[in-house]
Amino acid sequence: MNPKMAILRKRAMALPLLPGVYIMHSADGEIIYIGKAKALRNRVSQYFGSQNNHAEKVRRMVDNVDHFEYIITDSEFEALILECSLIKQHTPKYNILLKDDKGYSYIKVSGDKWRKISYVLQKNDDNAEYIGPYKSSYYVKSAVEEANKIFMLPTCNRKFPQDFGKGRPCLNYHIKLCSAPCTGKVKFADYNESVEQALAFLKGGSSNSVKDLTKKMEEAAENLEFERAARIRDKISSIKKMGDKQKVVANKVLDEDVIGSFSDGKKTCYQVFRFEGGRLFDRESFVFDSGDSDSETEEFILRYYTIRDDIPKNIAIDKDLDGLTAMQDWLSEKRGSKVYVTVPQRGEQAQLMAMCRSNAAEELAQRKGATVKEYSVLEELKELLGLEKIPQYIESYDISNLAGTENVAGMIVYKNGKPYKCAYKKFKIKGFEGQDDYASMAEVIGRRFDEYYKAEKADEGFGKLPDLILLDGGKGQVAVVKKVLREMNIDVPLFGLVKDDKHRTRAVTGDGGEISVSSRRALFTFLSKMQDEVHRFAIGYHHSRRSKNTFKSSLTDIDGIGEKRARAMLKYFRTIDNISKADLEELEGCPQMTKNAAIAVYRYFHSNEKTTEN
Repeated sequence: MNPKMAILRKRAMALPLLPGVYIMHSADGEIIYIGKAKALRNRVSQYFGSQNNHAEKVRRMVDNVDHFEYIITDSEFEALILECSLIKQHTPKYNILLKDDKGYSYIKVSGDKWRKISYVLQKNDDNAEYIGPYKSSYYVKSAVEEANKIFMLPTCNRKFPQDFGKGRPCLNYHIKLCSAPCTGKVKFADYNESVEQALAFLKGGSSNSVKDLTKKMEEAAENLEFERAARIRDKISSIKKMGDKQKVVANKVLDEDVIGSFSDGKKTCYQVFRFEGGRLFDRESFVFDSGDSDSETEEFILRYYTIRDDIPKNIAIDKDLDGLTAMQDWLSEKRGSKVYVTVPQRGEQAQLMAMCRSNAAEELAQRKGATVKEYSVLEELKELLGLEKIPQYIESYDISNLAGTENVAGMIVYKNGKPYKCAYKKFKIKGFEGQDDYASMAEVIGRRFDEYYKAEKADEGFGKLPDLILLDGGKGQVAVVKKVLREMNIDVPLFGLVKDDKHRTRAVTGDGGEISVSSRRALFTFLSKMQDEVHRFAIGYHHSRRSKNTFKSSLTDIDGIGEKRARAMLKYFRTIDNISKADLEELEGCPQMTKNAAIAVYRYFHSNEKTTEN
């Protein structure tokens, strides 16, 4: 924590309740953050109060603040203008900074006889034909990919006719995405016709392509060229299918940007869908180390349009913001005409926003190595339990014993909705003998967080704090463990998983009683699998210890065989059965074994036989 926190807070509380801009400096005088406020005292003092509600990025920034300065303005709008200007000038470390790297894109048609179509970011002097420029690389990339699939054109690096017959057709041929000219069986006239049709599709759009292709299909049928007519029919069908996918975003949307976000509490993805003339022409994703707060969203929108000159008349966002009026005024001034910023609640606009947020979740999930389905379950769990952030890192515990013997516990970890087996841990209960599940759970949790305080590396192994702890048990276990966590100053959400009389997960329990999960199919399945997994892990450890001790006790009952020699025998022969079947010579060959000990072992397992000493 920042050692100057108290001093900084005292100074912040002395600020006026006026609009303005505040500038945070590090110890060496570097500007590390610039923000605006409607009331400087209220906004700046929030940074130097409790850190529990701050995102990790904000906590890191606050830890590095040495001092701050401020500039009073006449209005919130003036503060916003000044903030944008200062951020552009100083590019502070902890502000959201975006680069204007949106160059132009082109459709490239290679200059070979057997032409190929691709998308590129710049023109080269290579005898190829370039169509463009286009301002959206997303649109060009998507359109070229669609055209190559519909008209079954190759996208590989093979050159024709040089590479005819030099290898087998690739997977694209087998799934009907390429006509495979590499086989040498495709006529040049047919291939060239497909290229021309693809270019017509890219230049004229799908509706014009369908009209032209329909006319050619009818001509082919009249000339009894039925195979050619069938090929054209398939292309028309593919174009129509592609068009159907676009209808969801092509009805009433004219010129508009849709901005949605998804956060897991540690990272936030902002997704921007850009529409022009009723068509999605561009899509951009941005991921930041921050929580999904109103201030972060407002800052992202301001930074995004600072680097964009083409501001649409309508912008849809997914949450209402305190600074919405000032932001709208700033965007209108930048555009030169009125800009409307809305938060859609129903209808097609709300559907588009849901799609935008879903894509943001998909992007974040992929970067985390998860799926949207897994993230959706975690988000549902967050809402059900009232957590502040999505529980990406969950620890679950279970106790296993047999009438108080071989008392053990298992800890499993779920990371991003999936088992994270390298972090699983086993515990042998050491504090007492006999059966006491409450005391066992308390001991395990205490030992686990003792290791947390001892860990040299944060966010690794026991050095990482979980986002959620789940116990296999009811409110009794939860109450005992909550006391342990409180005494150890560990602030982690804690709940118990309760089973029904058929040993199936029935509910989640905490301070406020039980919360049923049976009606939530996805969440019910997720928690049931987790509870089954921790039970399997704990009982597996319990069985292994019982088996091991059974083996040891049966051997250490033999005269001359202690634990060390018993372990050596088990390691050498692998099983008790193998030891019992070994002859005297084999037993003498075991490490750690003497001749007398070998005779004792042999006699133990062959008590009905007579052993002769030589």
